[in-house]
Amino acid sequence: MLEELLPAGVFAFLLIFARVGAAFILLPGIGETYINTRTRLALALMVTLVVYPVLAEGLPAMPGAPLMLFVLLAGEIIIGVFLGTLGRLFINALNVVGMIVAQTTAMANALVNDPISAQQASIASGFLTVTALLLIFILEIHHLTLEAVVASYEVMEPGNRVPIGDMADMVTRTVADTFVLAVKMSAPFIAVAMFFYVGLGLLSRLMPQMQVFFIALPLQIALGLIVLMLSLPIIMRLFLGEMESTFLSFLGD
Repeated sequence: MLEELLPAGVFAFLLIFARVGAAFILLPGIGETYINTRTRLALALMVTLVVYPVLAEGLPAMPGAPLMLFVLLAGEIIIGVFLGTLGRLFINALNVVGMIVAQTTAMANALVNDPISAQQASIASGFLTVTALLLIFILEIHHLTLEAVVASYEVMEPGNRVPIGDMADMVTRTVADTFVLAVKMSAPFIAVAMFFYVGLGLLSRLMPQMQVFFIALPLQIALGLIVLMLSLPIIMRLFLGEMESTFLSFLGD
């Protein structure tokens, strides 16, 4: 009965679209909230149409029961969300760096509307995330994420048991790695802030009558901007390198 209602070609297209479309919800640069939903849907459909001839032969046969069809689609959606979550975790690492930068440069109260997270965020967070997304498209790393989604069909074949345990383990390790990455990227600001506040403490002890924090606030902002200018290339190199290596693991490189 199901074979009569759903031709095999439509079933294969729908099965591929379930994983690709779910990944497009969260992938950096593609799954942002400011991108029109119809645009993302059209892009997911076009990518599915492109990869359909390559992946159609390795797909399982259409199940006879509707329940098994929904189970198969649910597994593909879970895998797609997993792939998108890996990329989204790296964007969250930049938000952590931006928060540390804002705290150490006295700009934590300067909030702007961040189009990436669709909420108010510090100026540093918005600047870092927009810069990272720009470099992702310039360096064509978004092509690498799409290749990883296609290559995931060799690692997690449709119709097999979804490796929930392995996926949870990889997400956990990625969360830990991105937190360490965020600390590495914000290390210059942490070091400069430590020496800066130690100097202010010594100055306040030597000259108690001076309002050191009031006087040092413009200097702190200027020093933070200088450190950001000098460390931005290193921050972006670390971010893009770690993100690239994570998705290359699906390609076997």
